[in-house]
Amino acid sequence: MYEVFRIIREVNARGVAVLLVEQNVAAALEIAHRAYVLEEGRIVAEGEPRHLMSQPHLQKAYLGH
Repeated sequence: MYEVFRIIREVNARGVAVLLVEQNVAAALEIAHRAYVLEEGRIVAEGEPRHLMSQPHLQKAYLGH
């Protein structure tokens, strides 16, 4: 995992809320507690990462599955 993501986890473990805006969807969802999917500036999906990753249209659009 990237060094930045390791540091983000450490900061969050200390009780600090972190807002992460990231284009690497898979890496971001691995460390997120909650996620929002934006398309053209609008929220099109939100929820727990495992729920978002289980949606076929989101897998295809953002995870290449």
